[in-house]
Amino acid sequence: MIDDIKKDAAARMGKTVEALGLELAKIRTGRAHPSLLDHVMVSYYGTDMPIKQVANVTVEDARTLAITPWERNMVQAVEKAIMQSDLGLNPNTAGTVIRVPMPALTEERRRDLIKVARSEAEQARVAVRNIRRDANGGLKDLVKEKMISEDDERRGQEGIQKLTDQYVKEVDQVLEHKESDLMAI
Repeated sequence: MIDDIKKDAAARMGKTVEALGLELAKIRTGRAHPSLLDHVMVSYYGTDMPIKQVANVTVEDARTLAITPWERNMVQAVEKAIMQSDLGLNPNTAGTVIRVPMPALTEERRRDLIKVARSEAEQARVAVRNIRRDANGGLKDLVKEKMISEDDERRGQEGIQKLTDQYVKEVDQVLEHKESDLMAI
């Protein structure tokens, strides 16, 4: 029973770190990366779809993304979706290929993006701690139902605390990696 609670907590904490990675991927660095456009939705025959389901997104060079829609009539829709996104990008269309140049980040903009990354990391840490609280609550319930002893509860809480420390450390590593990415010119 204690192992089930630990496994559930570990799985949920792992998903939290994974979600943080996805959120931080949306924060663009000066380099071009196809995942920058993952959250951009394109109107495809009346249905909103992710850009990677209607076009091929590739890196042309360090600062340029090349997007090739699978259907010729989707070029305008993809271009419009990129312009309306919150990324502040200006696509250039040449026939069926849309090129998206990545403007260089200013020092001030880099600092702002680091603040955003840190707040995302703090939200992930809070989520990990909430999972710890839920797991400890589950252990307390087992003690109340006399399914485990208080010693077992204490050992379980220590194990859950070790998990929490491990995943908070992972969150810090993900944040540190993103900060170094943002500060690289």
